[in-house]
Amino acid sequence: MARAVLETNIPGTNPIRGKVRDIYDLGDNLIIVATDRISAFDVIMKSGIPYKGAVLAQISKFWFEFFADEIENHFITDDISQYPAPFCDHGDQLEGRSMMVKKARVMPVECIIRGYITGSGWKSYQKDGEICGRKLPAGLQQCEKLPRPLFTPTTKAEIGEHDMDITIDKTVELIGEEAAEYIERKSLNIFEKAGEFALEKGIILADTKFEWGLYDGQIILVDEVLTPDSSRFWPADKYEVGRDQESFDKQFVRNYLESINFDKSGAGIELPEDVISKTSDKYIECYDRLTGLKFPK
Repeated sequence: MARAVLETNIPGTNPIRGKVRDIYDLGDNLIIVATDRISAFDVIMKSGIPYKGAVLAQISKFWFEFFADEIENHFITDDISQYPAPFCDHGDQLEGRSMMVKKARVMPVECIIRGYITGSGWKSYQKDGEICGRKLPAGLQQCEKLPRPLFTPTTKAEIGEHDMDITIDKTVELIGEEAAEYIERKSLNIFEKAGEFALEKGIILADTKFEWGLYDGQIILVDEVLTPDSSRFWPADKYEVGRDQESFDKQFVRNYLESINFDKSGAGIELPEDVISKTSDKYIECYDRLTGLKFPK
């Protein structure tokens, strides 16, 4: 198994380190690096998942290019030779897992689109028949496809904090009515088209998260897009209503942490090799299936 890249270190620079990404501020642009760090229950583990960061970066690039004619996004290039110094001299750290992007002012709202009733949505529905204040038909089963996709915005939480569901009215209050309508409409549109494409590849897109930003007075798509970290992808041939589904993400990690009664707070832990290996394989399989290419290890 290859070594996991837990962080990047470019001499003379001082990146901002998030849960997964190292972000280098170039002034007008950013260089975003997807490391192999993995978080579960908002806790960053001590172990990384080899190739995970490269998979996230390459899947995001795939979708940015897929939707390039329909929506502006922040992607500029992932060609290391076009990066400014000193970054262009550190392909050993950046190749395949980084991209230079436009530096947008990120909106304080995350756009959650739910196509199936699962996760926190299923728990909420069991409790009061609603998801984020939206009343749903009675009798829905776990992981059942919703009558239509739901836009359920949340706040954008800091590291270590949890996103909080907000109403459409609160979204309007935060970013204005016109912007709120735009990001809802575009998020739903991208979700539906990506879901149709993924299904052709044997993958169900159950839900996802989009982020938007302002750049030169225009709303553009930013952050990662339709990756296993920001979405639930299920193998269509194993889908069955009424139970939890297999997924192309960190589910092996979550299941292991649940099995040892991890307290979901404090410091992360070292993960067993088999959990690391199986998780890495799932990320790579997701890339292979979605793009139709073979992930270059």
